[in-house]
Amino acid sequence: MEKFVVVDLETTGHAPSNGDKIIEVGIVVIQGRVITDQFQTMLDPGMPIPPFISQLTGIADEDVAGAPQFEDVAEEIAAFFEDSYVVAHNANFDLRFLNSALELAGLAPIKRPVLDTVELARIMLPTAPSYKLSVLSEHLSFEHDQPHRALSDTLVTAELLLSLLDDLSKLPYETVSHLLALEKALKSDLRSLLENRLEELAFEETDDALEVYRGLAIRKVPDTEASTSTVTQSFGEIADQLYRQDGLLSQGKKGYEPRKSQVEMSEQIYDVFQSDQHALLEAETGTGKSLAYLLPAVYSAVKSKSRIVISTHLTQLQAQLMDKEIPLLQRMLPFSFKTALLKGKQHYLSLSRFESELQQTANDNYDITLTKAILLVWLTMTETGDIDEVNLPSSGKRFFQHMSADAEDTQDPFSPWFSRSFYQRAKKAAWQADVIVTNHALLCSDMQEGFQLLPSYQRVIIDEAHHFEATAAKHFGLALDYVSIHHMLSHANAVYEKATDDLPNTQVEMLTWSSLYDQTKVEADDMFRYIHDFVLSQHKKKLGTNDIGRLQLRLDEVRESKQMLVIAEMSSRLLFGVRDCIHHLLQLVKMADKQGDKKVSDSLRNAVDQLQAIIDNIERMFLVFDDEEVKWIEVDMYGARNAVYLYSEPLDIGDLLLEHFFAEKKSVILTSATLTMKQSFEFIQKQLGLDEQTVTRRFDSPYSYQDQVQLLVPNDFPDVRGKDNYPFIYAVCEAVLSLASITDGRMLVLFTSYDMLKKAYGLLKELTEDQDYTLIAQGITSGSRDRLKKNFQSNKKAILFGTSSFWEGVDIPGDDLSCLVIVRLPFQPPDHPIYEAKAAKLKAAGKNAFMELALPNAVIRFKQGFGRLIRSSSDRGIVFVCDDRMMKTRYGSYFTASIPAVPTHYKSTGELLELAEGWL
Repeated sequence: MEKFVVVDLETTGHAPSNGDKIIEVGIVVIQGRVITDQFQTMLDPGMPIPPFISQLTGIADEDVAGAPQFEDVAEEIAAFFEDSYVVAHNANFDLRFLNSALELAGLAPIKRPVLDTVELARIMLPTAPSYKLSVLSEHLSFEHDQPHRALSDTLVTAELLLSLLDDLSKLPYETVSHLLALEKALKSDLRSLLENRLEELAFEETDDALEVYRGLAIRKVPDTEASTSTVTQSFGEIADQLYRQDGLLSQGKKGYEPRKSQVEMSEQIYDVFQSDQHALLEAETGTGKSLAYLLPAVYSAVKSKSRIVISTHLTQLQAQLMDKEIPLLQRMLPFSFKTALLKGKQHYLSLSRFESELQQTANDNYDITLTKAILLVWLTMTETGDIDEVNLPSSGKRFFQHMSADAEDTQDPFSPWFSRSFYQRAKKAAWQADVIVTNHALLCSDMQEGFQLLPSYQRVIIDEAHHFEATAAKHFGLALDYVSIHHMLSHANAVYEKATDDLPNTQVEMLTWSSLYDQTKVEADDMFRYIHDFVLSQHKKKLGTNDIGRLQLRLDEVRESKQMLVIAEMSSRLLFGVRDCIHHLLQLVKMADKQGDKKVSDSLRNAVDQLQAIIDNIERMFLVFDDEEVKWIEVDMYGARNAVYLYSEPLDIGDLLLEHFFAEKKSVILTSATLTMKQSFEFIQKQLGLDEQTVTRRFDSPYSYQDQVQLLVPNDFPDVRGKDNYPFIYAVCEAVLSLASITDGRMLVLFTSYDMLKKAYGLLKELTEDQDYTLIAQGITSGSRDRLKKNFQSNKKAILFGTSSFWEGVDIPGDDLSCLVIVRLPFQPPDHPIYEAKAAKLKAAGKNAFMELALPNAVIRFKQGFGRLIRSSSDRGIVFVCDDRMMKTRYGSYFTASIPAVPTHYKSTGELLELAEGWL
């Protein structure tokens, strides 16, 4: 009978090598898949417990006073682990502490098979939102009354283990066999469990929900048919049934309250569709704009039997639409409709590529092995193959790029892989849908490709529309870097070598190819190193930096320099090498075609296309100049000497959008919470190239901002524009710390530059050294934006520092966030290449670049940041703006007039803190 001993420790710190000690032990014994014993004890560490640990665990010095020391109970603890698996959540941590303590007590360390439930949960629960024990317990509906207490954590870990073992016992033969081949590179000792499962499978039938093909177990996906639904009622009748006080939404959605602005927005969109117009619609926070545009979109698509596209910028909004809003409407509406989510090929797993990667394990590191294990289990669950469903390790995400549909070897409809291609299934579902949900990137790619990627459509709703211009500019521009070029060259080499192995009776000049490939890599390396050194040599001219600290150099400023002539010559040499590589690949294509080997031929053609993209982009970057395009280089000052990034964007995207998009579609509706400045759409209309016939309308928020928000601006801060920004940063940190004492943390601090964020974080770390605040900072604390947000919400007295992406799309409703600090007004740096080039063009036309460009962008960005605080009608809090330019400059009124009317106070910091304490 298998015995599992689950252990959890609470300790004074993170490392026994630093003298940290165990302060609590929890042990649970599982035999016969039931809990048979448990043990808990406090331990006297012989040292004070740090305040942070006391705050985290609730264990203080008085709680361990009089408790035994570890050596007093060492033998009793060690006895639990005889003839058992050792199980822990992050097993390396607990086992390291436990063995260190046992050795200090004169006992042998534990050397038993180990199961790490973090790793096992990653594999068996690939779509879980996080693998923290508290999140997993909530995800699986376990009771977890005392997080960060040893016995409570141990009991939850035991329950988690039993659930994971149950999941493992349902895996099919093929999946288990592949996991067994990967097992030796994992941290957990799974071999015996997997072998036992294989023995059980000898007496089980294959799950009817799964299909087995070429050794992969894949969930079956039922075929779908095109929508045939009809609707007989008028839009007004449907809207009334849905929105009225006692309507379908009130009955079907918990907590739903009818909102006048939501009804008006739905009616406006329906009218715009009917009249074949374009529209700009600003819907403030709380309007319920997702449902407001979904209803007329669905109704119009079914009624006219012509599909409608909905595009978003963030995947979070796509998930919200597909998982919440659309299913709600499907339950509520008196007619049926079909929707489909379609993303770019890079989002979907290629089964043929994954099959190939599973056979190659020689150079796999731990993260790649773990990623393969995760994907194997996920394939038995997913119907979409969309990698956004999966919570991959960071390097696993990079590895996935080799296995995405973007790298698929074949698009042959007669290939057996074609019918099982997740991307092809998604495309088919899109063709059969009434409403297609996609993203701005694919929408712009479709536009650029002459509308060949998405099924045909004439009406589209673009949500998060304040991002649409920038996304379109990127798609009409280019982005290239050394790593991607190196990857494409390496991919071409691997494809060439594999093709020579796969094609029988062919004579190829491998020596010539090898020499050519090596020389082309050298040319690329030399060119990018030269560019890197050239940009660094210009640093004395005070180059601009982006928000993560990269130096930026506009090419038109150095177009006539000697160095640019050298770069042009080096790029020409590189392109000669790439063209020769293409010539060799095409020779093999002819051989493959002659022998009828389409798989090899497709693989070679894919490599040719990638190399041709290198040629096109390098030529456009360094050998062709266009005054209507801005080009720039970014380099990491302290990175590798070839850490170079090349960019190009059109100066005026509006004309391109008008010609290639708005003129091609009957009705385009662009909506966002932040489209206007001082209630005017003039700026965004100009940027997008929309004419005066465009419908424009604002829909006010139903929230009572007057009662929910106080806007505080100090009048005694050092000048934000000073050359020495330390006094300003120090004042910011003091204010943050004082506000934190009033709000118990629960604070989001938004910066406009990563450099200032780092300085403030370091200073605040010193100021809070003896206090128990948890500081979480983008780019410093590890993890994605979502992970940082979840850590912030799960930690008491936390302060979250963000820049860039944290200004929008971060929703922290309720008591988790009660104070928002905006450090500086979010003006784009005046030395950013795009701003510099656009400003120069405006100045040449006799216009004011600050009023026409800098100010509108800053106001819209400010509105996005301001919107982070109030996310529901019950939210309440303070917005503290450290930059008093919004109060004492003539242009400051543009900021205050562009947000909801709220009580605004412009006083000394001390007076503002008193006001905040009294109000909260």
